[in-house]
Amino acid sequence: MTTPVPGAPRILLVEDDEVIRETTQLALERYGFPVDTAGDGLEGLERFRAAPPDLLLLDVMLPLLDGVGLCRRIREESRLPILMMSARTEPIDVISGLEAGADDYVVKPFETAVLVARIRSVLRRTSFEPDQLSPAAAAVPGPAHPVRVIDDLEVDTGAMEVKVAGRPVPLTPTELRLLLEFTAAPGVVMERQTLLERVWDYSWGADSRVVDVHVQRLRAKIGAARIETVRGFGYKLRRTP
Repeated sequence: MTTPVPGAPRILLVEDDEVIRETTQLALERYGFPVDTAGDGLEGLERFRAAPPDLLLLDVMLPLLDGVGLCRRIREESRLPILMMSARTEPIDVISGLEAGADDYVVKPFETAVLVARIRSVLRRTSFEPDQLSPAAAAVPGPAHPVRVIDDLEVDTGAMEVKVAGRPVPLTPTELRLLLEFTAAPGVVMERQTLLERVWDYSWGADSRVVDVHVQRLRAKIGAARIETVRGFGYKLRRTP
């Protein structure tokens, strides 16, 4: 077994297929990631609660508690990055996983290099280092005014906190990055590909449904009227009526 790199992010892999579970674990360990495993959804939930990992990698189709249900349960307790794996590419399967709270997904079978690239991308965008944000999102209104205010929406770019009408709104790291892009340029239409590049760090073609579902989740938390769909182009942040 390859010795994990000291300080490397720890991954919890939840996969019921023993062959896939073992080969994926070995492949990730060759890249230096320490990997814990579970063979079903309930075991995955137990392992998560006993020793929360830095990233959760889980299959959609799991016994006892499926991946969507597990993702939803963990989202109630944690904002840790979640990457889902699925051999099913139907829109309903992809959307169900994302709506449950997953940050991204990868389709099986996959090359290890592709999986590792997705893992590293998810981990980068959960760290909130200023040099890892896009220039627009990283910019703040001024040293004395790090809070962006649009109507009753407040985004503290220093503390990385969001409030609506004075009430704290918990966002996942991906949702917060998405909101930072919108609040950096209110009224400006953001194309889906632009958001994929800035928020998900994808410079290659990727599934725009990831953007659509995260926008839907963000709307549910900050108010649907704030983010307008511009058909054929993308989305823009607007002031509420």
